[in-house]
Amino acid sequence: MNTDANRHERRGAQRFEVHIPVAVHHDGCTVPGFTQDLSRRGIFLYAETEIKEGATVELTFTMPSQITLAENMPVRCGGKVVRAMPANAARQSGIAVQLDAYQYLPPDQRTSPFVRVTAPRPTREQSGPPTSS
Repeated sequence: MNTDANRHERRGAQRFEVHIPVAVHHDGCTVPGFTQDLSRRGIFLYAETEIKEGATVELTFTMPSQITLAENMPVRCGGKVVRAMPANAARQSGIAVQLDAYQYLPPDQRTSPFVRVTAPRPTREQSGPPTSS
C-alpha cells in the first residue's frame, strides 16, 4: 500500500522556497539561522540551537519581494515551534514554526543583530590610484 498517495496536504498557505538569514530569539538568547521555506502561516528554518516543540520563538529577517509583491521588508514575527529535528552534521537543527504575529519594521532598522566580521575589500576607486615606489 502506498502511504504517500493517502497523505493529505495540511498546509493552508502557499509555501515559498527561500534561503535567507534569520535571527532566532529564544529563552533570552539570539542565534543565527537560515530559512528553507516560508509562507504567511509558517516557516521552516535551520539554526545553531535546539528548540523543543511547543516553545515560543521570535524571528527577525527581511521578507523578500517575491512574497511581499513590493520591496524587501524587515519583519519580526512570533510563533510556536510545531516540529523540531535534531542537529545535522553541520550542527544545524531543523525547526518548523507556526507563525501567529507579524510586525513590519522600519526599512532602516537592522533585522539581524549579527554583524559582519570582515569588511569588504575596497574597490580601486575607494583605495585611490596605485602608488609607485
